[in-house]
Amino acid sequence: MPEPRLLSSAGFTNQEKMGEITNVMEYQAIAKQKLPKMVYDYYASGAEDEWTLNENREAFSKILFRPRILIDVSKIDMTTTVLGFKISMPIMIAPTAMQKMATPEGEYATARAASAAGTIMTLSSWATSSVEEVASTGPGIRFFQLYVYKDRNVVEQLVRRAERAGFKAIALTVDTPRLGRREADIKNRFVLPPYLTLKNFEGLDLGKMDKSNDSGLASYVAGQIDRTLSWKDVKWLQSITSMPILVKGVITAEDARLAVHSGAAGIIVSNHGARQLDYVPATISALEEVVTAAQGRIPVYLDGGVRRGTDVFKALALGAAGVFIGRPVVFALAAEGEAGVRNVLRMLREEFELTMALGGCTSLADITRSHIFTEGDRLGRPLPRL
Repeated sequence: MPEPRLLSSAGFTNQEKMGEITNVMEYQAIAKQKLPKMVYDYYASGAEDEWTLNENREAFSKILFRPRILIDVSKIDMTTTVLGFKISMPIMIAPTAMQKMATPEGEYATARAASAAGTIMTLSSWATSSVEEVASTGPGIRFFQLYVYKDRNVVEQLVRRAERAGFKAIALTVDTPRLGRREADIKNRFVLPPYLTLKNFEGLDLGKMDKSNDSGLASYVAGQIDRTLSWKDVKWLQSITSMPILVKGVITAEDARLAVHSGAAGIIVSNHGARQLDYVPATISALEEVVTAAQGRIPVYLDGGVRRGTDVFKALALGAAGVFIGRPVVFALAAEGEAGVRNVLRMLREEFELTMALGGCTSLADITRSHIFTEGDRLGRPLPRL
């Protein structure tokens, strides 16, 4: 007997419905339909007025292209290396917490999709799958995002476990001494669903989140995360691991210089998906300042607001060595599990390849500052002249 056709609410089979998806943004509406309100709001919302949340997208639209023509673009190479690891494209997966709220497979699905696409996945400290479980999905280049807890023994144990499980770098989150004010989470009294735990902390009695008269996550952070974290702790981390350390959450030249000075292996320009301090610039707007300050001494990556291949090209033209995507991954997971994440990576890859071809670039080294024109250029700088 043939398999029964699973019809979605619109009367399409799930396969037909997914077949209609033509860009990464379309997964968000499907995720909103499918997820409980508390979970969708946790993934989707930003801090306070959500000005930066909107600006993370909006700022990309203010950067225009200066494409070069009559260049042989019959062969295009998107490969690059990140901290010495070769990947298929400069598009990687950012850490996003609690992925099993989106789909039962959670981080397992994301790890497999990243590996299949030949790119890097960053696992969140607050994952609903442990470092060991994610490593068990098979080969792949994986980074581990770290929050520094008040109990440094917990941190040390976790870093050692990540290293043992074959993780290749630490992405140290530095913009969260306290959790940003996410009003949707406050309204929803957000708490990790009872059937899930923060797997990396399960054996340490730190895996559960208590209900609260606020956001349960905000209360958890207030109780556990170390507010004394400072640049000297980057040195401390280097003393307990041989993994390179990326400093995630830099948006100013001053901090970029301090990151270089601290011995960081790289910088991730990030405003935490606009979930921490509202009214900070979009990451794409802060990128050039950070790149200039780093002076090529360490690579600079970008996360925040990347939804199109054109966005990837713009980030690289402004000096980024690669980008990380966050929300598109959890929305795709909610819509379609592992296949959704594979599709997001495929669409971004194809769009980026097309942008390179139409911009007249055959390798990442060909992408230069002269390929774009920013608002700052329009206001202050004349068009580049030969």
